[in-house]
Amino acid sequence: MGSTTPAIRGGTERRQDTRRRGAVVAALMLAMALAALDSTVVSTAVPQIVGDLGGFSVFSWLFSGYLLAVTVTLPVYGKLSDTFGRKPVLVVGAAVFLLGSLLCAVAWNMGALIAFRIVQGLGGGALQGTVQTLAADLYPLAERPKIQSKLSTVWAVSAVAGPGLGGVLAAYADWRWIFLINLPIGAAALWLIVRHLHEPEREKARHARVDWAGALAVFACGGVLLTALVQGGVAWPWLSAPSLALFGTGLALAAVVVWVERRAAEPIIPGWVWRRRTIAAVNLALGALGLLMVAPSVFLPTYAQSVLGLAPVAAGFVLSVWTLSWPVSAAFSQHVYRRIGFRDTALLGIGLAALVLCAFPFLPYPGSWWQPMLLMLLLGGALGLFQLPLIIGVQSTVGWSERGTTTASVLFCRQTGQTLGASLFGAVANGVLAARLGGAGDLDSVTRALDAGTAPEATRRAIAEAVHAVYLGAAAAAALAFVVLLLVAPRRFPVLQD
Repeated sequence: MGSTTPAIRGGTERRQDTRRRGAVVAALMLAMALAALDSTVVSTAVPQIVGDLGGFSVFSWLFSGYLLAVTVTLPVYGKLSDTFGRKPVLVVGAAVFLLGSLLCAVAWNMGALIAFRIVQGLGGGALQGTVQTLAADLYPLAERPKIQSKLSTVWAVSAVAGPGLGGVLAAYADWRWIFLINLPIGAAALWLIVRHLHEPEREKARHARVDWAGALAVFACGGVLLTALVQGGVAWPWLSAPSLALFGTGLALAAVVVWVERRAAEPIIPGWVWRRRTIAAVNLALGALGLLMVAPSVFLPTYAQSVLGLAPVAAGFVLSVWTLSWPVSAAFSQHVYRRIGFRDTALLGIGLAALVLCAFPFLPYPGSWWQPMLLMLLLGGALGLFQLPLIIGVQSTVGWSERGTTTASVLFCRQTGQTLGASLFGAVANGVLAARLGGAGDLDSVTRALDAGTAPEATRRAIAEAVHAVYLGAAAAAALAFVVLLLVAPRRFPVLQD
């Protein structure tokens, strides 16, 4: 009996570890759901929010302010998680997000709601970056596709269910419940994290120095430049004084960031993030992914309603099908990259994505609803092969003390690509419309005219051509990602032993 006691004890400890890890994974999925549901739930309740609080002219900042806060804090939280551990960063980030949610629910005007959405974003940056980092910490390389496919499924379900949930809450309860519903979900995630996540003590954490000057410089620089991209061509013309002043200030702050970070002992954005070929290539490739994702996510609903004549719900369904094929393809990708490697799997995925995007302009006019839906299904499958191998691969090339910074840099580049894509493709669409209609308005004003039933057939054709041009631009972004991976990334990623 005595000889079997260690084996029994070992089996019991393994079962306890498995249960703890399962509880932590559940917490990560809940935390990811908070971040994933946020924008999709809020978007459908905008009419009710504006009707209650006013501020129609600035309501876009409900999304822009949140996006800016998430993006600029990602590098800061990544470095902090490498310095102090994932658990304290995730707990603080979730608490800030929930505080912002509570404040949003009691907002008294649009200005207050926008300010509290920025508070939400300050916590959302910690949720997005730290959850992805912990996913790599918890599982060895061979098992990481399991947790990543679960997180991808959370994003897919949120994208499909979010608009409907937001509409139901706004129509049958009150828009404030959109934010209050975060509280029990976040509380459950916090409780599971505090109770079940136990990180080993690390020597580095006891002697850490935080580069607060660098964090402030990164935050200021990112905020100014992203504001210039978000508002340029929308709130003011690109070559106006506000736009030029913001870009000039942003470039000056970028020089300050470089100066501060070169002198910091523990920089927020260390130079090795860009000196290592693998990380630099993945950063650039996922920046291009963020760029190309704007084409379907922003412009396809307009195309479906204005050109195909679909109702808003049906138009949303045409877009949402890519969230069904994406996680399925991502889960399948492990069987591909184990045979041909991370880089070649990503090349296969982005190459297929470029072909799908190029096919969109060849759709017949006006066409049928199933045609763009089929392309979106194929696009989701292609991007699942592209994104997940790159994230798992790049996380596997660094140790624990660098994984948070690496993950944050990848997500930061993807978010920045999305912001740049919204500005760039918006300018492309408006330029095509102006050329086809003789300068008679931009995409927003033309779409409103279509909704009111006052626009002629020529306007619908102009919108179709504008969206086709945007898809060709997205195909060019996919081609850019392909070239970057082919020329910069090593054929075999330098994976470390777990």
